[in-house]
Amino acid sequence: MSTALYWPIVGGLAIGAASVLLLLMTGRLAGISGIMWGVLSHGVGSRAWQVLFVIGLLAGTWIFHSVTGKPVPPISDNYLLAVVGGLLVGMGVKIGNGCTSGHGVCGVGRLSPRSIVATVTFMLAGIVTVLLFNTIFAH
Repeated sequence: MSTALYWPIVGGLAIGAASVLLLLMTGRLAGISGIMWGVLSHGVGSRAWQVLFVIGLLAGTWIFHSVTGKPVPPISDNYLLAVVGGLLVGMGVKIGNGCTSGHGVCGVGRLSPRSIVATVTFMLAGIVTVLLFNTIFAH
């Protein structure tokens, strides 16, 4: 089996371990949108763990790409699409009371019915979006 097939497993285990450690150490869920909101709204001093978590996300990504030599995925140069997508994701996070990491990783792991429904909804919306963009909106 190719080593490329192991990276998703390694990544999933790392995300799961980080989520469990955060829950055990702070009693908080690893919902990235909530953590980012805490960093942006409360400042560095009052929520140092959130700042460290975000730094860890960025550093971990950089280390992974440096060690494996895997290219960093390209960022779209369509800024309007990126802004609209970001706003839609932000609205979804607010409406769904959480993000994919909070519901999908932490909530499903705790067997939360609300999180299971939210995660199924995220996945279906993603599948439909990809299908639309690869068929109807394909250039």
